[in-house]
Amino acid sequence: MDILVLAGFNEAGVSDLKRVDRGDACWPEEAFQSFFLENYARLSGVVFRIVGDYSRAEELTDEAFWRLYHQPYGGDRFNPGGWVYRTATRLAIDELRAEARRGRYEQEAGPALIAGSGPDPLDVVLEAERCAQVRKALTFLRPGQAQLLILRASGFSYQELAETLKMKRGSVGTGLIRAEAAFRKHYSRLYGNKEEL
Repeated sequence: MDILVLAGFNEAGVSDLKRVDRGDACWPEEAFQSFFLENYARLSGVVFRIVGDYSRAEELTDEAFWRLYHQPYGGDRFNPGGWVYRTATRLAIDELRAEARRGRYEQEAGPALIAGSGPDPLDVVLEAERCAQVRKALTFLRPGQAQLLILRASGFSYQELAETLKMKRGSVGTGLIRAEAAFRKHYSRLYGNKEEL
């Protein structure tokens, strides 16, 4: 069965349509829909914690599920939960790195305008600054370490971390300790020991 899909926009801003051959190896609609509904909310929450923008988190989550949809369905060794979480966190980390590059380019081009509103502007600015500092420190970690910290902070158990990141369950604790140490090192190098992490 062929499906007509929106493939993206070309440089002129015109959408490209292409036909995708679903083939027999791809996900059955019912299985994919069930998996999507079970995992979408939690995965978009994980991605939101990384990028800090809910609409962008939804876009990245959609992209991860779109990629999963085109993976072969089934197989003894295929773990779709681990695959989609790993893909989504990698997409989100790549997004952070792209934002960091954009930020550097904007600072070189001229001063950035900061706009914010909320009940207490100082608290909003301080929280945004803290989140930006954490995100920047995460960009210096290896992707596996960043994924481990982000997923653990999102409430994943050691077993879920092991399955998602394809690690042995016994090495999750050691991996977390090393990832936390690397995060502290980079955070301290960037911002000093101003506060307890």
